[in-house]
Amino acid sequence: MKLYDELKWRGLLKDEAGDDLEEKINNGGMTFYIGTDPTADSLHLGHLSSFLISKRLQMGGHHPILLIGGATGRIGDPRPTEERQIKSYEEIESNTKKITNQVEKLFGFEVVNNYDWCKDINFIDFLRDYGKYFSVNYMLDKDIIKRRLDTGITYTEFSYMIMQALDFLHLYQTKKCTLQCAGSDQWGNITAGIDLIRKKEGTEVYGFTMPLVTDKDGKKFGKSEGNALWLDKNKTSAYEIYQYLLNSEDEMVIDYLKIFTFLTPEEIMEIEKRHEKHPEQREAAKTLAKEVVTFLHGKEEALKAIEMSEALFSGHVKNLSKEEIENVFKGVPTFETKKNINIVDLLVDNHITTSKREAREFITAGSITLNEEKITDETFIVTKDIAIDDEILVLRRGKKKYFIGKFI
Repeated sequence: MKLYDELKWRGLLKDEAGDDLEEKINNGGMTFYIGTDPTADSLHLGHLSSFLISKRLQMGGHHPILLIGGATGRIGDPRPTEERQIKSYEEIESNTKKITNQVEKLFGFEVVNNYDWCKDINFIDFLRDYGKYFSVNYMLDKDIIKRRLDTGITYTEFSYMIMQALDFLHLYQTKKCTLQCAGSDQWGNITAGIDLIRKKEGTEVYGFTMPLVTDKDGKKFGKSEGNALWLDKNKTSAYEIYQYLLNSEDEMVIDYLKIFTFLTPEEIMEIEKRHEKHPEQREAAKTLAKEVVTFLHGKEEALKAIEMSEALFSGHVKNLSKEEIENVFKGVPTFETKKNINIVDLLVDNHITTSKREAREFITAGSITLNEEKITDETFIVTKDIAIDDEILVLRRGKKKYFIGKFI
């Protein structure tokens, strides 16, 4: 299977520009770029599909460039519903440095910053050298602009398209970059760059977009309770990434294997056959989680995440260290308690139950566990003897409601 066909098979191509793009992709040798604005100090899981496509192109003999929008990030691309909040220059510069380091370490791509060539362009030159090539009618016809006309769009946001087109032109002129790839929401900006290069240089260049990766309900992939899952393990642990992927929906997990792993089509099709026969074994989701965490953080971190997940699933919480427990249960409610406290008082004092009566009902029903030991006696006294590392209590109410306690 040639590279273009494999990208199609993996569901990674949506919009395409350039009549012979298939041949160009298959033959290798193109310099291409993918861009991101430094709106945060780390990439997140939602970025990963785009960057893995770039990695696939690199493996196919093409040269990748990551463009970080130190200039465009100061403006903010138009959102579908409202204007982005403008970030300070200091935050943009800090985020740029951190993302640059992250990308160089993780992917090994060449990194450029569009602030380097935009900072010295004055307003008059911007209008004369670039603005005159864009008719307002042309810009209004772009989908992202159309969607904002009813609610209103600022001139600043309206100009973003020209800035991104300028980037493509600059990289074509200085690095012979002839291909831009991005998410499907960037199609209008890609074609604007292609048109600008055609008008100023008389040359045809290429572009394609990737479909937005979502769950079965159309929610963006990589969002956990409204929060991004960061590729920086100091912001999101390897375990959190692993657990998120492990819970992938059966209907979507094969698609995710195609998008997020470097397993061959043959390997994925074999996993798909076994998955269809025995979905309860969760082989596809386990493979997805292991492959992604291994790529992002290495084999050792992947093995740790697997061990932590299995310990939690099997009820062997005591086998985990204090640090691992804090990692596994990041984000769950926490409480502090004194030693030698009655279990009923502990539940009520820390708002785990609403009353002593409710506490006793949970205990009698066997619905309270401490460090995976079921508590059925309402006179039970909680001491440090049951704590992990003489400090940590993992309290579970029912099947899934967890609380983390610390002795003070």
